[in-house]
Amino acid sequence: MTFAEAEAPPDPLSHVMALRDAEIPELVRTALEQGRARLAFQPVVAAGPGHRIAFHEGLIRLLDDRDRTLPARHFLPGIEPTPLGRDIDRAALHLGFAALRAEPRLRLSVNMSARSIGDAEWRATLAHGLARSPGIGGRLIFEVSENSAMLLPELLVRFMQEMQPLGVCFALDDFGGGLISFRHLRGFLFDLVKIDGGYARGIDGSADNQVLCEALITVARQFGMYAVAEGVERPEEAALLTRLGADCLQGYLYGRPVPAPEWRCPDRRGC
Repeated sequence: MTFAEAEAPPDPLSHVMALRDAEIPELVRTALEQGRARLAFQPVVAAGPGHRIAFHEGLIRLLDDRDRTLPARHFLPGIEPTPLGRDIDRAALHLGFAALRAEPRLRLSVNMSARSIGDAEWRATLAHGLARSPGIGGRLIFEVSENSAMLLPELLVRFMQEMQPLGVCFALDDFGGGLISFRHLRGFLFDLVKIDGGYARGIDGSADNQVLCEALITVARQFGMYAVAEGVERPEEAALLTRLGADCLQGYLYGRPVPAPEWRCPDRRGC
């Protein structure tokens, strides 16, 4: 998961310092209660000529009362294991369904924790979104991190089996950077893996990262999964990752997360 800020606050240092001193859970709770959650959309492109957009990732953003983005890296790690983490997952899913309904050509991934599978309100949001727009599941991708997948592997597998007939796909996020073992990977039903961005950065100058990334791509292929390389920032990285066999690429080279991509407002008015 890449939590780059869609727009830097006017005074980043004082904003971050204020977050340290404030009660972060209360800031998050208030932002959610007041409807100050947004998705920022980042494209994932097919490797090779043309770089056709394969899908977008929808990244949750919370705004404070001055419309400044709350830095996710400061609140998310501590919030994720708590009930507020389920509230964030529910907000992301609700916004994701709204985007999919608004743009029939959109295919979208949203992040979720395995913990949310057992949350009644999150499941109700999912059931309502799928029932409201039949067929929409075929354009929805859930991203689950390695660490989250290993929290409740049996529950996650059952959930995948439940969602597959509805067309919902699953992506294993941060592949190669977490706890999952190849033995467990075989038991999951992931459709694609997103290779941890640390392997892509500077890969054209790192023989070690080249070997490791190629191995991860090979494993993905062996298990019938597409491989997405995250964190791509330079053409040289993209070219090498393509040669190594990556199916898709994601990173600042192809676009930062933005709240109003062109498909949302093609005439560029009101964006």
